[in-house]
Amino acid sequence: MARDKIVVGLEVGTSKVCAVAAELKSDGTIQILGVGEAPSRGVRKGEIVDIDNCGKCIREALADAEEKSDVMIKNVYLGITGAHVQSFNNRGSFTLPEEQEKVGEDDFARVQEAARKAPIPSQNMFLHTILQTYHVDGQDGILNPIGMHGRKLEADFHIIHGVANRIKNNIQCLIDLDIEIEDIVFTPYAAAQAILDQTQKNTGAIVVDIGGGTTGYIVYTGGAVKQSGVVGIGGDHITNDLSLGLRIPMGKAEKLKIEEGSCIVGNCVPGEVVALKDEPGFAGREIEREMLNTIINLRVRETFELLKRELDKGRYLDYIGSGMVLTGGSSSLHGIQQVAEEIFQMPVQLCRAQNVSGVTSAFENPQYSTAIGLVKYAQATLEDESGGLLGWLKRLFSIIFLFFLR
Repeated sequence: MARDKIVVGLEVGTSKVCAVAAELKSDGTIQILGVGEAPSRGVRKGEIVDIDNCGKCIREALADAEEKSDVMIKNVYLGITGAHVQSFNNRGSFTLPEEQEKVGEDDFARVQEAARKAPIPSQNMFLHTILQTYHVDGQDGILNPIGMHGRKLEADFHIIHGVANRIKNNIQCLIDLDIEIEDIVFTPYAAAQAILDQTQKNTGAIVVDIGGGTTGYIVYTGGAVKQSGVVGIGGDHITNDLSLGLRIPMGKAEKLKIEEGSCIVGNCVPGEVVALKDEPGFAGREIEREMLNTIINLRVRETFELLKRELDKGRYLDYIGSGMVLTGGSSSLHGIQQVAEEIFQMPVQLCRAQNVSGVTSAFENPQYSTAIGLVKYAQATLEDESGGLLGWLKRLFSIIFLFFLR
């Protein structure tokens, strides 16, 4: 059977590099063909600190995806994160010429450009200008202004930007591998495409993507993105705490966290221990389970409290009717849902990618949500390019970026 369109989502994370190759079928469904991954090297807190090492990891993950999917990968949708990524909301405005009676398609580009005239730090560049809502002559709640009579078109946008050089480091890795970048996407925005449905976006939902080195978030209310950002703490910080606090190697700490750890304290049998076996270079020992869980709990609580502090700034928590959805590799920690519910005082659920088929282990595992979300982002942009405008903006963005990188 002929394949309709093959796309690849690539996430370069702190703990792993993940590539998902998928087929976008003509009936609107997505079939995952293969998932490739490799341990990350040269990445710290979601940002590249060693281009050569990171490039090798990306090559390994792409090769793994090619082998499993029987697809030759030449282009990708690239996920970007890091504590340098910031966002704000802004309104763009454009007054139609006297001779023009109705809003046209070209006017969207003009109002979007007006919104992007808001000052950002000189070292930063725009990642996304995401539409929230339109206004025509002061009338709110316009879904589609094209063809409407009016004199003044306004639109509200959620604008995401980050430090240009840090973003370019990710792009350079792909250029060195002769891989074309179809688009660059903020990873929590990508994850939301995989795990939220339209009802959740309409009633209000928060996606929290807990990775190895960072915790990214994005807030939807009224069907639109209203707030997003990154907290520079992730699952690797828990592992480091366990290694230092229990005086065990990092590898042992990571395994202990995943297999035996819990975010819940106070429910252990008094004196209960976890036995670590003797191995070459490591003398076995016993770890008090309550101590293990306490260390995990303290770091998880700190992460959520920092996140809540950021969310409080946006003042959207009272409009989150569908609650919070946790995803990312570190969201699999036992008891993390209960801790989040306690701190945020709202329903919290663990989620996986929706409306995809194929490799079951991929969409059932929350650590692949972002890479699958990049595929769904690709599907949305390919299906609806707003009269060619998004495609034109993407091509322009790529040309400008590659010009400065050469």
